[in-house]
Amino acid sequence: MNASPACLFPSGLFANDPQIIAESLSSRQGSASKGPADGLRLLAFYLAHAGQRLSVSRRRTLEKAKLLLSAQLEQAIKQKQHRA
Repeated sequence: MNASPACLFPSGLFANDPQIIAESLSSRQGSASKGPADGLRLLAFYLAHAGQRLSVSRRRTLEKAKLLLSAQLEQAIKQKQHRA
């Protein structure tokens, strides 16, 4: 049985600051992540399923991380298009 992608990230990752969360989720070093797109999907899944139990400040922090990941993804897409 394969481990879920969330299990492959360090425990307490989502308790960090938005920049650290975004960097960790977009890292290609982890076997669960293939870049910012996978990180964004994982974070969106976490927000959808844990969102109601999160404090307002924690949700705001995660939303900031989501914006950072979106910006990274947009930049990666632009770089890919520029190379083509």
